[in-house]
Amino acid sequence: MADNTPIDIIHSRDYDETPDLDPLFQLDQQPEPAPKDAETKFDQDVLPDGGYGWVCVACVFWINAHTWGINSSYGVFLSYYLSNNVFPNTSALSYAFTGGLSISCALLVAPLATYLIHLCGTRLVLNLGVFFETLSLIGSSFATQRWHVFLSQGVCFGWGMGFLFVGSVGITPQWFHRRRSLAMGINAAGSGLGGLIYSLAVGAMIPKLGLSWAFRILGTIAFVVNIVCANLLRDRNHDVGSRYHAFALPLFKRPEFLLFLGWGVLSMLGYVALLFSVANFALSVGLSSHQGSIVSALLNLGQGLGRPIVGMFSDKLGRINIATFLTFLCGLFCLVIWTFARSLGVVCFFAILVGTVAGTYWATVTPVLAEIIGLRDLPGGLSVTWLVLVPPTMVSEAIALVLRDNGSGDSVYLKVQIFTGFMYIGGAGCLWLVRGWKIGDLARRQEASALMAPSSKENESSEPPDEKSDNPAGTTSPGSQEVKKSELWSPTHLLRSMVTLKKV
Repeated sequence: MADNTPIDIIHSRDYDETPDLDPLFQLDQQPEPAPKDAETKFDQDVLPDGGYGWVCVACVFWINAHTWGINSSYGVFLSYYLSNNVFPNTSALSYAFTGGLSISCALLVAPLATYLIHLCGTRLVLNLGVFFETLSLIGSSFATQRWHVFLSQGVCFGWGMGFLFVGSVGITPQWFHRRRSLAMGINAAGSGLGGLIYSLAVGAMIPKLGLSWAFRILGTIAFVVNIVCANLLRDRNHDVGSRYHAFALPLFKRPEFLLFLGWGVLSMLGYVALLFSVANFALSVGLSSHQGSIVSALLNLGQGLGRPIVGMFSDKLGRINIATFLTFLCGLFCLVIWTFARSLGVVCFFAILVGTVAGTYWATVTPVLAEIIGLRDLPGGLSVTWLVLVPPTMVSEAIALVLRDNGSGDSVYLKVQIFTGFMYIGGAGCLWLVRGWKIGDLARRQEASALMAPSSKENESSEPPDEKSDNPAGTTSPGSQEVKKSELWSPTHLLRSMVTLKKV
């Protein structure tokens, strides 16, 4: 049974309380084997790779549709606010901060949500999220001043989205190993489908029913769907032995984790700017408000279609490989296609195409981080990640509006397009470096395993080595392993690993 334990769990158990401690340093210590009845349940747990896990996938899918999906429709709200002066004396920059505020608040509550999961369980956190999100949408329908919108559509919605997201994002990986990226891709597709549905729905409801009733209808639907899904979800925290640290500070000692965070920061600067700008960009090239909502919906359609495919190819070709390539591809699309989009057809083509890769980060962040730090330390690592993403998600759309040319013409969004493209390309560069480290680390582990195999056979049939020998044959000293570990980050070794064709 223990032979089938997922590699993520095996590696993460070795790191214990200090994630930067390399288990290979202790190979020569040869600890006494634990009694059989003392084997932990983590060794004997095999991830189901299906079963009730698919119910959890469906639940997380619909939660994402009614959190991130509804949030994705803010581009339609933003376009309406800017065009109709709904709240007098409110600048475009203030409206932009509202959209970013919801995402940043969702990430800001991550440490609190992580702590509450450890203290009270996942279900309480999920139901807290349902309460805050419903309150925010219903409260937004009664907003008469701009600070009402900041608190309801920004802060309160962000809290609800954050509790639901943090409570649900770690559940699917506990049910899958071989199909983990596919399952996570399906989860992430929920936000794309929700964005598609609610971008079109909001664009249709506001002219016919008014802004207030649009919020009330969204609040009612979100409450019904989220409350059902939140209470159907079932975690396996006890089975996999998850460690819920609100701040896993030792991770900051690891260069690969810092580069992983760099990928996230740069990707979010590009993602939020793209997501919330595309509807208003459509207006800047002469399209109508209705056509702008269609463009926003098509971008979300691309996300809904693309994220499961991203997950499927991640399992087949390597999670870090796919995340790196598609992040780069998204930046390339922004620079090559978006900058030349002028007609409805080209804008729609760009929206669908870029949508398939724009949300690569959300589709792959959990599997990629599991590859880097292991499954048991995943909750603490994600908690730190969400906190680090607060500043870029808060300021990204504000940066985009500052970069926007206030004049008229086809180049109003040119600086925004260049900014978005290079943010994605920079993020891909960070993850490419992580890929180089991962390939080197895998090679180092394989070499250590090969050295230990013959030595264990020799020790069974030969006398103990001379006590005077500093380094008996067949053993590996901690110092030599330390040298090998440091060499992983040498420019020559890293560059060679980065260009190596390997599934990682």
